[in-house]
Amino acid sequence: MTRYVGLIGYPLRHSVSPAMQQAAFNYCNLDLHYEAWETEATDLRKVLGRVRQASTLGANVTVPHKEVMGSLMDELDDLALEIGAVNTIVNRGGQLVGYNTDAGGFLRALQQEGDFSPAGKRVVLLGAGGVARAVSFALAREGVKSLVITDIIAQRAHALASDLESVDSGISISVEEHFAEALPPCDLVVNCTPVGMRHSATEGQSPLDAGLIPKEALVYDVVYNPVETPLLMDAKKAGARTLGGLAMLVYQGALAFELWTDREAPIDIMFEAAKQAL
Repeated sequence: MTRYVGLIGYPLRHSVSPAMQQAAFNYCNLDLHYEAWETEATDLRKVLGRVRQASTLGANVTVPHKEVMGSLMDELDDLALEIGAVNTIVNRGGQLVGYNTDAGGFLRALQQEGDFSPAGKRVVLLGAGGVARAVSFALAREGVKSLVITDIIAQRAHALASDLESVDSGISISVEEHFAEALPPCDLVVNCTPVGMRHSATEGQSPLDAGLIPKEALVYDVVYNPVETPLLMDAKKAGARTLGGLAMLVYQGALAFELWTDREAPIDIMFEAAKQAL
């Protein structure tokens, strides 16, 4: 019997997760079908009813539902509870368990693809939503020296900074309402906003003025579609090192695959499928 996994978010035109996960399922000869379930906030409970069905293994969650999803789960993994965001759901006998694989995916990509060790480094985070929560907790646990959070919604940035105090790491955490004041000096800039994402209202835009990009920093854009965002193009022109979001997408997707199937994810297959879909 064919079983299903879905992607819950709105909009979903930019996503390559269906192609990536389906390639992994096919490679492992699993009778699973991955679908895109474009869902507005008012329909979340309805779509979760589908996730509870015996024919569904679980789901991924993407913008803008990662933060609210935790309150709709029957159970939360410890990491998802601490972060306050869910991007992976596993159906365990009709009970929905929420996980966060973004944190692990982000960190693996940063260390392996970006050749960057966060310990003792100064970091600026653009955005304070669901992805930013995963990223900031991952960085805090790795012992960064300082973390500056900035968001167009100041209250959201302050809330994240307050929640990070639960991580006993001794790092300096601050909020800046203006990007220009947040940036110098730093070792890592991470864009956790959707600005620049293909098929979005901000396609072709950058969250940061080109003149503000520090050339000594690694600029990491978690947006993966397009592969080279306006932010990354500006960062390269400024002489900064860059890292796109594709590796994070694949690594977090691999962790989700393993939660659903109890099998090792075919990461090379997932990388190739994601690249072809882009």
